[in-house]
This record gives sequence, C-alpha cells and structure tokens, in this order.
Amino acid sequence: MTTPLLTLVGFGPDGWGKLLVAAASLTLVAALCSFMVGSLLGTAGAAMKLSSIAPLRWVGGIYTTVFRGIPEILVVYLFYFGGSLALTHLMHLAGFPGFFSLPSFVIGVLAIGLLSGAYQTEAYRSAYLRLNPGQIEAGKACGMTQPVLLWRIIVPQTLRFALPALGNIWQSVLKETALLSIIGLVELLRQSTIAAGATREPLLFYGAAAVLYLIMGQMTGIGVRSFEKHLSRGWER
Repeated sequence: MTTPLLTLVGFGPDGWGKLLVAAASLTLVAALCSFMVGSLLGTAGAAMKLSSIAPLRWVGGIYTTVFRGIPEILVVYLFYFGGSLALTHLMHLAGFPGFFSLPSFVIGVLAIGLLSGAYQTEAYRSAYLRLNPGQIEAGKACGMTQPVLLWRIIVPQTLRFALPALGNIWQSVLKETALLSIIGLVELLRQSTIAAGATREPLLFYGAAAVLYLIMGQMTGIGVRSFEKHLSRGWER
C-alpha cells in the first residue's frame, strides 16, 4: 500500500516535513552567513578599488575579476578539496598524521561569501560614486570628523543606492546554497534528494523544495524592499 503524497510531505511519523523545514532553515542560515561574509569582503573590496593607492586598486580588481569569472560550482570544489589538502598538510607539519577536512558548512560559507563579496564590491563602489561630493564637503566644513562623516552621510546614502543591487545579490546567494549539496551539507536540495531517493517520489520532493525556495526568496525580498523604503524616507518626492 502506497503512502499518500500529502502524507509524505507532512509532519506525521511517515512524513518528511520536519526534515525539509530543518534543511530549509539550514539553507537560510548558510545564505545569511555567506552574505555577511560577502558584505565584509565587498566593503573592503570597494575601499580598495576606490583607493588612491594603485596596488590596492589592482588587488581589488583582481579579486572581482577572478571570482566573477569562475563558475560558482568550481569555486566550491576548489575550496572543498583545496582547503582539505591545505589543512591536512598543515596538520602533518605539526606532527598529526591522517586526513583532515573543514566542516562542509564552513567551506560553503567561505566559498559563497567570496563569490558574493565580488559582486557586492561593485555594488558598493557604484553606490559610492553616486554620492554628491558637495554633501561630503559640507560635512567637513561643519567640522565633522571622518567617523562621523562616514556614519551620518557616506554609509547611509551608499547603502541606499546599493540596496537594489544587494537585494538581487541576496537572491543569488540564497540559490547558490544549493551548490553545497555536492560537498555533503544537508541543506534543502540535499534533503530533498535523500527524500526523493527513499520514497521514489522525485517530482514531489523537488517540487516541495522549489516551493520552499520561493517562499524564502519572497519573504526575504519583502524585508529588503521594506528596508529600502525605510532608507528612502526623506528623499522621495
């Protein structure tokens, strides 16, 4: 006797609902951590590309060129296998034999964070270039120190201009977490694959995964749009 399809995706003893929700939660956490890593790298990258020091501009340009030009799945593989080999080599030098590897979650967050940071670099850089230089000069004329100038003028307006692009980057990061299934992280796609194999209902569980991705994307998109509207207060006509 076959189990009803709704029961399979439900939260009962024969359902996979709890596991799918837990995997979706892990997907969301991985995306948030990756985006935060990318924000730090993107801020540093934008500062380097806007710097008056040529070597810093070169480093920033190389970073964005490399990580925007390599396929995402290849970056994940490079970090997974390269990171494990590097860690194993370091442990051998310290006198510890055997094979060592970093957790899949850490590797995935670093890989996707670096990819996200390359795109966020350009978002922040472009947003900064849209600032009105007169406002910065006026702030300096009023006696604002550099930290106050950053906090009161540069950061809020740069973030306001960058937020539409950051919203698109966030959606990409959320979808790119599916790549982490190839390195063993039991996120939403991996859990759907396990459930599909166990029940022989691939269409049902991949469809459920698609719905959960859409829900996460739409809900977080609403949050981004609300924040964008909040930052635009006082500027809309």
